[in-house]
Amino acid sequence: MQISDISASTLTEKSYSRTDWQGGYKSLPQEQDYEIEDIEGLIPPELQGTLFRNGPGLLDVNGQQIHHPFDGDGMISHITFSNGRAHFRNRFVHTTGYLAEQKAGKILYRGVFGTQKPGGWLANIFDFKLKNIANTNVIYWGKKLLALWEAAEPHHLDPYTLETLGKEYFHGVLTEGEAFSAHPRIDPSSHQDGGAPCLVNFAIKPGISTTITIFELNPEGEVVRKHAHSVPGFCFIHDFVITPNYCIFFQNPVSFNPLPFALGMRSAGECIQVQANQPTRIIVIPRIPQPGQTGIKILETQSGFIFHHANAWEKDGEIVIDSICYASLPEVEPESDFRQVDFDAITPGQLWRFHLNLQNQTVQQELIVSRCCEFPTIHPDHVGRPYRYLYMGAAHAATGNAPLQAILKIDLESGEKQLWSAAPRGFVGEPIFVPRSGCTKEDDGWLLALVYDAAHHRSDVVILDASDFSKGAIARLHLQHHIPYGLHGSFTAEVFTTT
Repeated sequence: MQISDISASTLTEKSYSRTDWQGGYKSLPQEQDYEIEDIEGLIPPELQGTLFRNGPGLLDVNGQQIHHPFDGDGMISHITFSNGRAHFRNRFVHTTGYLAEQKAGKILYRGVFGTQKPGGWLANIFDFKLKNIANTNVIYWGKKLLALWEAAEPHHLDPYTLETLGKEYFHGVLTEGEAFSAHPRIDPSSHQDGGAPCLVNFAIKPGISTTITIFELNPEGEVVRKHAHSVPGFCFIHDFVITPNYCIFFQNPVSFNPLPFALGMRSAGECIQVQANQPTRIIVIPRIPQPGQTGIKILETQSGFIFHHANAWEKDGEIVIDSICYASLPEVEPESDFRQVDFDAITPGQLWRFHLNLQNQTVQQELIVSRCCEFPTIHPDHVGRPYRYLYMGAAHAATGNAPLQAILKIDLESGEKQLWSAAPRGFVGEPIFVPRSGCTKEDDGWLLALVYDAAHHRSDVVILDASDFSKGAIARLHLQHHIPYGLHGSFTAEVFTTT
């Protein structure tokens, strides 16, 4: 059975089985390199470039299961499109920890989200050494391919072979082990740089008070601006948004008790607890601070939890932000099995819009999309600017919580929605919008996504016409294997192939 293009109205019962969904959480230890020959439909000949994806490729170490997928070793996949053909390659990031554990054949490091070394608390007590797993995002910037993990420095890879070349310190701007977030934003036209594009990123150093460091890199990959700010309280921040003048962070209402972590009884992630009675704080930092002033403003809104933002822009003296919000953070429990998650017991992520008035220090918010959704993506030229079209991974059904099985397009001006679904046996990851070269319409381009096909235990690279989902998938590239559920990725117009 092939994954089908179906509308949400065709399934009246649950759109998935947990057994099917679990298949995407099996390790892929093999590294592959081949031309993709099994294709339904046609790859658009104008689609030229390379799709990079990152995520945990190993969910176990020699049969020892990790406790949470976010602790898995980073594996980079790239799919190169050229002249209507496609080539696939995957390779693990050769971090120090990956190489050591592969040589030892067992888990040697504690994981941030629950993985402990075998041997109980005595084997883990006072062990604060975490491995840089390089598993969250991958970007091509400054003629370098970088694998990102938000708690440490990037790894530099060969964009053709995916060989790990070393760690990246940006000519000494970063120090050993210094954080560099996995969620950079690319300003398509930075007015600080005469209209040139600029990569903006951040680092978090949490504690009783938290230091937020902001980096801005020019197209050559050089850090041209760096400034650090201290904000009160413990910050657990995964993503942020930018406008031409600001960086905006949502400080989720959580607390951190380090004692169980220090004593080897819990991982760091298991020591984070949501404070539902506390507000969410919105931290607004100028991208160009005035001398002698931080210019930071902190606003408060009702409690909630945010992993990912869609976009932000400035309008009529306000900052408007679209974000995926949860009522609470699903806490990681010791001895739990992430493969047995009860989706019905968890509140879904939904799209909310926030209006920030910096002068009055007020926040207004409204629900935009109630359907369970995650992993938003937009046209890259509209980052930090007003925009009309938003694409996200979504649940097949309009209500309730469920795995992502569909891609949702929203026209934020008209409210029109389009849905492409891979249910009942397909499960989608983050879509990536690729604009057509020379396009003038915001939705003129393609959506690229990896879809796990449980019926064949393989993954497909699905290409949609971003302007019209009613065409269905215009091409499905059947891989020879599955790709474990990943996290983030990017597309570059550069064609990286060794053939």
